[in-house]
Amino acid sequence: MTSELLHLPGESWRDLPAGQQPDWPDQAALREVLAELAIAPPLVYTEECDRLTGQLGAVARGEAFVLQGGDCAETFAGMSAEATKNKLKTLLQMAVVFTYAGSMPVVKLGRLAGQYAKPRSGSTETKDGVTLPVYRGDAVNGFDFTARSREPDPRRLWRAYQSSAITLNLVRAFATGGYASLDQVHAWNQDFVADSPAGARYDGLARDIDRALNFMRACGAEPEQLHQVEFFASHEGLLLDYEAALTRVEPTTGAAYATSGHLIWAGERTRELDGAHIAYLSGINNPVAVKLGPSTTPEEALAYAEALNPRGEPGRLTFITRMGAGRVRERLPELVKAVDAAGVPIVWICDPMHGNTFTGPTGHKTRLFADVLDEVRGFFEVHRAAGTHPGGIHVEFTGEDVTECLGGGMEILFHHLPDRYESTCDPRLNRGQSLDLAFLAAQML
Repeated sequence: MTSELLHLPGESWRDLPAGQQPDWPDQAALREVLAELAIAPPLVYTEECDRLTGQLGAVARGEAFVLQGGDCAETFAGMSAEATKNKLKTLLQMAVVFTYAGSMPVVKLGRLAGQYAKPRSGSTETKDGVTLPVYRGDAVNGFDFTARSREPDPRRLWRAYQSSAITLNLVRAFATGGYASLDQVHAWNQDFVADSPAGARYDGLARDIDRALNFMRACGAEPEQLHQVEFFASHEGLLLDYEAALTRVEPTTGAAYATSGHLIWAGERTRELDGAHIAYLSGINNPVAVKLGPSTTPEEALAYAEALNPRGEPGRLTFITRMGAGRVRERLPELVKAVDAAGVPIVWICDPMHGNTFTGPTGHKTRLFADVLDEVRGFFEVHRAAGTHPGGIHVEFTGEDVTECLGGGMEILFHHLPDRYESTCDPRLNRGQSLDLAFLAAQML
């Protein structure tokens, strides 16, 4: 069901099929919430979106690298200042590793402040003979397996907006208030270095950065960029009613922008070329992305480029590939070759998480760290062979000490999974595994 509240430029998507949309039982409540969202302040601003497009343009030219990461699915209960700071801290540490190793700028793109909805493989879930609607993320319904919890509630859209606003305010405060300064590289690690191989390795890198900063100060050079970072927010644009209600038109240009996040992407289950999600993305001026799985053909990739970036603007379109470790070297080369031959400026990012998920003997969905790393390695190999730029990585991680993915420097095993399995959807790398991945991928960069 789509609302009839807004009729902005590029809204041809309303006449097209839209997958993965909730069946809202209370249509009056839906209309009321969407009306409130339609006049609510934007979560992000058009100038910020344009700056991100410019920075991604540098990535498309091979002059920068993207680090995109955060929760699989955010939850209202998990939204706190401490959790936000821990995610930001982990991403900053990973970014420092990539910046130092690659000697190039790193675009910092959070998978947060909007990732409150998830596509699902089925519309219902059955337990002990009871069938209920599937959990679609906190923006739609609750995780608890009860009829009341699982009923889609449009009032949750407003709570998702409020939670996103709080998270963005926290991130902006941390990013510009001194916490993100390179002077803090040791402080980011104080709670972590003692019992972590990755933390100890990071501490050595931090000492090198300290020496470099002291040298610069001795020379009278201390650029402002060393003391704050620009941090952007991204999420899957799954719930089209929500996205449309937060779409705004820039009065000076007449261009429509999604103000729910800086970058919006279409997922593997909603990327139909003739579907509503691609049509919506084509009508907004934000940088946009498409997740490409192993079934994607070169013809489809070129069609996405034509639909979403017909003017060939560098930074406008990102392809986030999620092939799986066993297929990345087989499936990715033909896509890269076709796009490169067509001269289309694309930012290529590797999502090594979603193609490597399986269910372990404990019944938990999990991923092998070795598979995650191998897909990243295959991604780099393919781009090196093609002479194209491996533009970045997209990972699901948390700043907490969870036990959801197997392996890594501290070696999580199957029997460890129940210890701290906290994700409501897919398994995430913990902080140590995230730093392990950053160091190993940085060697490739």
